[in-house]
Amino acid sequence: MNVLLTPDSIRPCGDHAVLVDLGTQDRRRALDAALQASPPTGLVDLVPALRTLLLTFATEAHRADAVARLRSIDVDALPVTAPEAGEPIDITVHYDGPDLADVAAHLGIVPDEVVRRHTAQLWTVDFAGFMPGFGYLTGDAGGLDVPRLATPRTRVPAGSVALAGSFTGVYPSPSPGGWRIIGTTDAVLFDADRTPPALLSPGRRVRFVEGPR
Repeated sequence: MNVLLTPDSIRPCGDHAVLVDLGTQDRRRALDAALQASPPTGLVDLVPALRTLLLTFATEAHRADAVARLRSIDVDALPVTAPEAGEPIDITVHYDGPDLADVAAHLGIVPDEVVRRHTAQLWTVDFAGFMPGFGYLTGDAGGLDVPRLATPRTRVPAGSVALAGSFTGVYPSPSPGGWRIIGTTDAVLFDADRTPPALLSPGRRVRFVEGPR
């Protein structure tokens, strides 16, 4: 079955862009990897989200050609693996977050086991959003799936390392947020004067390293 043939799965966005709704995270990953390996002609930008891809093209003609190509792809036949983006980077975390004990209780383990699970697996930035520099990271071992807070905090400090669903993330700057904070880092996640500004871009792999508490 070709999942891109449904009428609502490819939606125009302005004159030069198209939003592709894949329906599942694995299908989005598979098409993302395929398009990165073999980009359509005229592709200017490719922005992944949880289950969608936003493709921006140089011209309307490029977009039309790409839509025809997309409709010929059997996404279910594509491999899910994404290309690796260089060596993993290490982010030191002080596991002193206000929600660490609650996360452990929800999972039925002790706080030290939360830390062990967080540091023992390799994380990959699946997509970015919410604010500049915020990456949604998925792990290769799992074991840390927790719900968001019932009532979000009005202010989460910059550098807060948190969990929500199957994701972990680091808040680049102070903001409201409903993720469960398990620690903090001094790493600078976003700097407009740096190239590139965001430390964590889609495809980037990360290891979290325990620092002093």
